[in-house]
Amino acid sequence: MIFVVCVNISHFTFFNKFSYLTKIVSNTVIKVENLSKKYILSHQKQERYTALRDVISDKFRGIKEKIVSPFTFHRSHFADPTHEEFWALKEVSFEINQGDRVGIIGRNGAGKTTLLKILSRITEPTTGRVTIKGRVASLLEVGTGFHPELTGRENIFLNGAVLGMSKAEIKKKFDEIVAFAEVEKFLDTPVKRYSSGMYVRLAFAVAAHLEPEILIVDEVLAVGDAQFQKKCLGKMGDVSAKEGRTVLFVSHNMLAIQNLCGTAIMLDKGQVIVNEKAGTVIEKYLFRLESSSNVALLKRKDRHGTGIIRFTSVLFKNEKGDSINALYSGQNVKLIFNFENRINGDLKNVSIAIGIDDYLAGRITVLGNAIQNETFEIVKSDETYFELNIIRLPLVPGTYSFTIYCTINGEVADWVQNAGFFSVEAGDYYDSGKLPPLEQGTFLMDYHFKISAQV
Repeated sequence: MIFVVCVNISHFTFFNKFSYLTKIVSNTVIKVENLSKKYILSHQKQERYTALRDVISDKFRGIKEKIVSPFTFHRSHFADPTHEEFWALKEVSFEINQGDRVGIIGRNGAGKTTLLKILSRITEPTTGRVTIKGRVASLLEVGTGFHPELTGRENIFLNGAVLGMSKAEIKKKFDEIVAFAEVEKFLDTPVKRYSSGMYVRLAFAVAAHLEPEILIVDEVLAVGDAQFQKKCLGKMGDVSAKEGRTVLFVSHNMLAIQNLCGTAIMLDKGQVIVNEKAGTVIEKYLFRLESSSNVALLKRKDRHGTGIIRFTSVLFKNEKGDSINALYSGQNVKLIFNFENRINGDLKNVSIAIGIDDYLAGRITVLGNAIQNETFEIVKSDETYFELNIIRLPLVPGTYSFTIYCTINGEVADWVQNAGFFSVEAGDYYDSGKLPPLEQGTFLMDYHFKISAQV
């Protein structure tokens, strides 16, 4: 009898503990434990064209080596200098609860996209474990999951089926998807003929409307226009707040992260640096960015492009040509973009642009020679810098960052995000000794009021 009572008590205790633990973990929809991802980078030089005789010769040489020295260790037993291990993620751990809106931020190469690909089950981790509870919809790049030969209509049903939706469920949401994407006229056109913006509109509409429990969105929304981006951010907010679904959002736009996300995770070199409230993480991220801007531009590794041109430094100068560290509102400023021509020959059809961002990495404006029809059809081999003249700098006091971008014949040659920072002090832009309140905007404009009698 005593034995039976003990068993009952132990079972009662077990089920109470089980019930308690279930309540704790039931709200967790994503759990990442010691996640790592390794890639092998090849440093081999591009080989010349291989003929059949070369293949036969190599095979014969391999057989001969085995015959001559059968007990010699093969070269693969030793470290291969032509290959290198690269850890895109290293021992990443965190948990995300149902309904959370989480921003993933970090510099290029920090591991953000690799993390999302693993969470989306596109890529397998090298070590570690990911536990996901619920259906996941991912938008990681333009046209993710689309078949180029199928029409927009067919791809909606294809994506829905991939997400596990029934045909009836897809039909129920079909009109909402088409209306949101604004592609009615092209619905029966193969998506291979869509522009990148149309791709994104339809892909996001499908991902957001087919009711996944978890929505994962990468920087791909930057392809769309400003109005569509605002619409997408609103939809992601509704998905989380009203429908209780979880959103993971990667962006370099800190304003979007601040407005959409409650918490944020900052990655750097494949590791989690901070996982806190979004505002706190953004402050730490911007501080790290500003600190890293002291690194010489030439030494920056987080750049994209062919490398035909590589920016080496950006200098700010006043009208007299003197280098300056701080600017002021209304000042005439020269920006000198020093670069290396890495082919030592003339370059054709060169375009350069600079994007200026506010302190939250929200894009204020883009200045480009192509926009002004100031074409550089030929850049001679002995020319070493571009010069940009800004008339009456129209920025209010504050700290700003800039991104530089160069193309040659339409192909990206060098692109460095957050290439540097600069400060703007108060200046007499309006010759009145006054500026609008700092919290009322970031931009100054030439304007005039007048009053007149009605005609």
